[in-house]
Amino acid sequence: MNRTQLGKSGPTVSRIGLGAMGMSGAYGKSSDDESIRTIHAAIDGGVDLVDTGDFYGAGHNEMLIGRALNERNRDEVVLSVKFGALRGPDGSWLGFDGRPNAVKSSLGYTLARLGVDHIDIYRPARLDPQVPIEDTVGAIAEMVDAGYVRHIGLSEIGSATLRRAAAVHPISDLQIEYSIVSRGIEADILDTVRDLGVGITAYGVLSRGLLSDTFRAPTALAANDFRAHSPRFQGENLTRNVELVEMLAVIAEERGISVAQLAIAWALSRGDDIVPVVGARTVERLTETIAASEISLTPDEVARIENAVPKDAVAGERYAGAQMAQLDSEA
Repeated sequence: MNRTQLGKSGPTVSRIGLGAMGMSGAYGKSSDDESIRTIHAAIDGGVDLVDTGDFYGAGHNEMLIGRALNERNRDEVVLSVKFGALRGPDGSWLGFDGRPNAVKSSLGYTLARLGVDHIDIYRPARLDPQVPIEDTVGAIAEMVDAGYVRHIGLSEIGSATLRRAAAVHPISDLQIEYSIVSRGIEADILDTVRDLGVGITAYGVLSRGLLSDTFRAPTALAANDFRAHSPRFQGENLTRNVELVEMLAVIAEERGISVAQLAIAWALSRGDDIVPVVGARTVERLTETIAASEISLTPDEVARIENAVPKDAVAGERYAGAQMAQLDSEA
């Protein structure tokens, strides 16, 4: 597995990261045992960046990763943790808390659930509109000084906020959605991170499974599956989006790879400063993901992909309206 540094100040990580959100019910039922096997296989395969959030499964995800790390050397893993999203016992979203004391409290619980003494990259999951980003980042910086955090990251924020945050403390990376069908960062944010020397950890590279073979056939979604309420997976939107996937499938089949591998290879081709974080939930999917890191696309293939799926081709927003309104990156 090739490696790259996250920005000018961040850690060196595997060229592909493992996103653990789906292991805690975000996409329907999952198996703890299979999830742990997948985490172990990732580490054994050279994938050392593992991304989670303290609100994934109300702490379940962190405890799951903690169990997996009990059987591995903690120092073999770069732990990236998002914090601050507020959720009710019914799973509802209640906003975000970026107050300095909340930052430190969240970190304390995260360290306990994971069973570790530090977090490699700690980041607010969203911008708290009631709290200056300088205050939130400043609180994390205090935790860096205290030894509980190694690096500070951010998630789904825009260029102006990123510049303000970077003036307080070096930022290792911005975690943000980036895929063949979600290319909004190319308008402004991508130039800003590169100007500041900040890396990109790209989530949603497979657009939550849309950019794969999964939805090329009729697929039923469980009520607790995030995608059951996502605009891109609804009615005519899904029909239109599957048509886009079919065009990508033609290119993938010519290369003898899957649509998912084509989507990952495209993201990798966008620059060494972009690290796709892919949400494999099984060893089989992880193996497919790792194999994608060996695929090099030619400039002609990249052009064909982008001609097949232009920037504005996807139908539906990436989140429902209320969640889109919480994204500083979309402001």
